[in-house]
Amino acid sequence: MERTFAFLGPRGTNTEEAARLIFRGESDVFRPYRTIPDCLEAASEGKVDYAVVPWENSLEGSVNLTLDWIIHKIDLPILSELIIPISHQLSCAKREYPLALPDVTKVLSHPQAVAQCHGFLRDHLSHAEIEYVSSTAEAARLVSEHTEEPWVAISAMQAVHTYPVTLLKENIEDAENNFTRFIVLGEKPLVLPEADTHKTTILVTLPSDFPGALHQVLSAFSWRRLNLSRIESRPTKTGLGNYHFVIDIEHKMDDVLLPGAFAEMEALGCQVRFLGTYPVFIKKRNGVELSLRS
Repeated sequence: MERTFAFLGPRGTNTEEAARLIFRGESDVFRPYRTIPDCLEAASEGKVDYAVVPWENSLEGSVNLTLDWIIHKIDLPILSELIIPISHQLSCAKREYPLALPDVTKVLSHPQAVAQCHGFLRDHLSHAEIEYVSSTAEAARLVSEHTEEPWVAISAMQAVHTYPVTLLKENIEDAENNFTRFIVLGEKPLVLPEADTHKTTILVTLPSDFPGALHQVLSAFSWRRLNLSRIESRPTKTGLGNYHFVIDIEHKMDDVLLPGAFAEMEALGCQVRFLGTYPVFIKKRNGVELSLRS
């Protein structure tokens, strides 16, 4: 049976690599979309079965655009998490002589990639203009089409292989421990390999008139010995100082512990929205083999 996946495109992005990490069926179809909202909207409207989007980076934190669309715009469950190592490459359009860094006038890339390469840019390309585009692959595509311009792109190696560009510098990211979490969302059940690790993600909105509510929320997990791997606040957009909290719990949805914690929070007047319970997959940095977190 054909399965269709939307990913942040064009071809050659880290999101595409994440999507292809475990979805390798002969009938799997991958469709690039220009923006994260476009991916999520396509899945929400049934144009594709699933959306694969970036969720959090180990250097730059959460992808707020993904968070806000999941909180405010769509209602799709998270079905899986994919974690891959991220390396950034610097490239220019193919030309008779390679472009020298002092001659570069513009650097194109996604804002997250630029932030993850801040040290390299400061040391070697501080004179160049930074132009943000919708994805790292889009940066490579644009640079490849402007062969007469002294422009460079920061992109994944997949984009270097996909578009007619010349690799100038490899692995220009500021730190080796650069990983990005991607999530898969969709309405249809998804058959996945076995995983040793699972997470559950919820959205909690605190009551406005309950002092100490966040402490009480955390206590609901603490005394049950449920580990939280992330708690992230995002504005409710209803007034200054009002927040939602996105909480990742290192526990698969069960019949006792998590329902009990949710009921305890609701008794405090909190709103609890279930965002998904899902397996976690990790790709090794030093090879193509898929590694499951132990």
